[in-house]
Amino acid sequence: MSVVQKIWNSGRKHILNSILFLLSIIFVVIILSFDKNYSWQDISGRGIVVTSCYFVLYMFLYQFRPEILNVVRKTLFIIITILFFVSVTAICVSLSDQNILYIIPFALIPIVIRTFYDARLALFVLLITIMITGFIVPKPFEFVFLNFLTGMVAIFSLKNIYRRARLFTSCVFIVLSYSVIFFAISLETSDIDWSSFKWIAGNGFLILLSYPVIFLFEKKFYFLSDATLLELSDTNQPLLRRLAREAPGSFQHSRQVAILAEEAAGVVDANVLLVRTGALYHDIGKIVNADYFVENQNMGSSPHKNLDPVKSSAIIINHVNEGVFLARKYKLPVQIIDFIRTHHGTTKTYFFYKKYLEMNHIKGGDDSDFAYPGPKPFSKEMAIIMMADAVEASSRTLEKYTEDSINELVERILIIQENDDQFTDAPLTFKDISDIKSAFKKTLLTIYHSRIAYPERDSE
Repeated sequence: MSVVQKIWNSGRKHILNSILFLLSIIFVVIILSFDKNYSWQDISGRGIVVTSCYFVLYMFLYQFRPEILNVVRKTLFIIITILFFVSVTAICVSLSDQNILYIIPFALIPIVIRTFYDARLALFVLLITIMITGFIVPKPFEFVFLNFLTGMVAIFSLKNIYRRARLFTSCVFIVLSYSVIFFAISLETSDIDWSSFKWIAGNGFLILLSYPVIFLFEKKFYFLSDATLLELSDTNQPLLRRLAREAPGSFQHSRQVAILAEEAAGVVDANVLLVRTGALYHDIGKIVNADYFVENQNMGSSPHKNLDPVKSSAIIINHVNEGVFLARKYKLPVQIIDFIRTHHGTTKTYFFYKKYLEMNHIKGGDDSDFAYPGPKPFSKEMAIIMMADAVEASSRTLEKYTEDSINELVERILIIQENDDQFTDAPLTFKDISDIKSAFKKTLLTIYHSRIAYPERDSE
C-alpha cells in the first residue's frame, strides 16, 4: 500500500468517525431535551456538555486505543452502547414509577466492553454514559454514585467471562453492592423505599443476559471473545481434527508453537488465548500437499527431489493461501485468518532459493518467486506466532539440545527476522523482543531437557 493510500484511508476513517460522533451528540441532545419545555439556552448548554463528554471520549481513544478509531465498526460499537443506555434511561424517566431506573443494568457496560477490550476502556465508557444520563434522572448524584461503584465491582469480580460460574458470582456481588449502597444512601436521607429492591433484583437478572449480548456483538461487529477462543482452540474442532489426521507432523508442530507462543505472550502482556488459537490454526494450509512439508515426510523420502526449486517454492508458499481458503470455508473469525496470512510475513523460502542459485551457477538474482506474499505481522500476537513458528521449526534441526545451542538458535532466528524488517508493523519494543527471546529459551530448555538413562534390566 502506497503512502498516499495510507493517508487517504486514515483521513477517510477520521471523517467517518467524526460524523458518527456528531450524529451521536445530536441524538443524545434530542433525547435529553425530548418532552421538556427547555429554552434554546438550556438546550445549547446541554449540547456543549454532551459534546465535551464525547470530546473527552474521542481523545481517550485517540491517545490510548487508536486501533478502535482505525476501524469504524469498533467506534460504532462504543457509540451504540452509549446511545442504547441513554435511550433506555430516557424511557424509564418518562414512566410514572421512577424506581424503575434501578433495573437498568449499567454494570453490563463494563462487562461487555471488557470482554473485547480492557478494564480501563470499560470503566471510561461507563463513566461517560452515566454522566450523560445523570442529566435526566431525578437524583443525579445518587444515580451516578450507585452505578459507578457497581460498575467497578463488575470489573473487579469478573475476570473471565467464559466461566459461567464466575458470571453468576459477579452478578451476586453487583446486586449486593447495589443493595448495600442504596440502603446506606436511603438511611442518610431517612427515606427507604423497600419496593426499589425488587428492581435491583431485576437488574441482577438482566446482567445474566451478558452471554447473548456478547454473542450478538461478536456476530454483528466481528469481535472475538475469550469464550469463542476457548471453543476454537479445542483440538476436537473439525478443522484441527482434519489437520491431525491428514498432516500429523504439522499438527504436532502447531501444538509446540502454541506452547512457545503462550509463554511469550504471557511476558509481554499479549492475549494468551488469541495467541494459542492462532498458533493451532496457522499451518492448516499444509493439509493440502501435506507430503511436501518435511515434518510430514517419511525418513529419506521427499517429493521435492525431482522438482524444480521454483515449483517447490510455489508449493510451500501456497500453504498460506490454502490455509486462508480453508479457514474461510470453515468460517473461522477474521482475527484467526490474519495469523495464517502473516505467520511468514514477506520472508523467503531460502532453502529453495539457494538451491536455485546453485543449479543455475549464479550468485544472485530475482528472488520474487521465493518470497511469501505477506502481509507482515501487525500485532504483538501475530509477531509472536511468526517468531515461535520459525524457532520451533529450527529447533528440530539441532543435533544437541544444550543451553548454549538453544540460546544461539533463538538469537540467530530472531535477528534474521529483525534484519528482514518483519516486525516494522507490529507494536513491539526492544524490551518485548528481549523478553520473548528469554521465554523461548526457557521453554525450549524445558521441552528438550536431558533425561536420566535408566539401566537395562535382565531378561530374568
